[in-house]
Amino acid sequence: MTPTALRWIGGSLALAALLAYPYLFGIYFTNVFVTFGIFALYAVSFNLLLGFTGLLSFGHAMFFGAGGYGTALALTHFKSLPLLPALVIGVVAAVALALLLSPLMVRVSGTAFSMLHLAFAQLMYVLALKLRAVTGGEDGIGGFRIPPFRIPGLVNVDMKDPSSFYYFAAAVLGLSVFVLWFVTKTPFGSVMVGLRDNPNRVAYLGFRVPQTKAAVYLLSAGFAGVAGSVYALFQNLVSADALHVLNSFTPVTMTMIGGVGSFFGPILGAAIFGLISELTSRYTERVELVVGLILIIVIMYAPQGFMGLVNAARARARARFAPGGATELAR
Repeated sequence: MTPTALRWIGGSLALAALLAYPYLFGIYFTNVFVTFGIFALYAVSFNLLLGFTGLLSFGHAMFFGAGGYGTALALTHFKSLPLLPALVIGVVAAVALALLLSPLMVRVSGTAFSMLHLAFAQLMYVLALKLRAVTGGEDGIGGFRIPPFRIPGLVNVDMKDPSSFYYFAAAVLGLSVFVLWFVTKTPFGSVMVGLRDNPNRVAYLGFRVPQTKAAVYLLSAGFAGVAGSVYALFQNLVSADALHVLNSFTPVTMTMIGGVGSFFGPILGAAIFGLISELTSRYTERVELVVGLILIIVIMYAPQGFMGLVNAARARARARFAPGGATELAR
């Protein structure tokens, strides 16, 4: 069987599993899976900066929160607003914030880039707490109307039903991840990796480094806004916690655990992070302590993350089963 056929079979089985998931596992685990999907996209959007462009942000939560607040405010003040335009407004809010910051951010790198993001994220967090008339302060914005997913003359699906929202979220999040994956496979993706490895050579080849960084920055912020917007719809609530520094470090932790150098590493990291949190919370409230210990172990003994371990195992398997592989391994 050819590798292409295997991919089609694997993709078909994965799609069938996604479609049957709510009926197989019930509402609770369906909600757990939606949460995983949201934070997987959030981590992938962050990894577009760190893993592919070499820019470490300690304030990515401000784009996640901007997406959530944008959608929540739109649905609160425009009572007849449809679902997809509300989602788009959240994404536009995140991109607008990135557009405001990008003239400064694309001209710095390293520690300055990281700490400036931390500072701006904390500023956004404080503003969300203080501007109670707009953001609801500590209580946030909640109880807003969740409009149905409607295509006139075709479908009208109630998003208050958990199964219906699951399919909507899976479609939006899955399409977003696919778009980001596709971008990394284009020539622009190669330029991103070039910026990470040698920005001077990229500039020598004729690319404008600040403008290219700005494009990556806006793309990363926009898809973090998608994750934040879906999160606000899912929870029917958005508060200043979405902008908290711990929420900025969540994608960092997921990416480090899963593997920085891999596109699918953050997705694996989000799955591991969610599994650890789910199991640990049943026995103790100190979830962050357990996650932190695991992160330390990963950094010390598997700096490439779990995807690095997977790739090393695959390389050993290829070497073992290749002609003469056993002899080479024995040597």
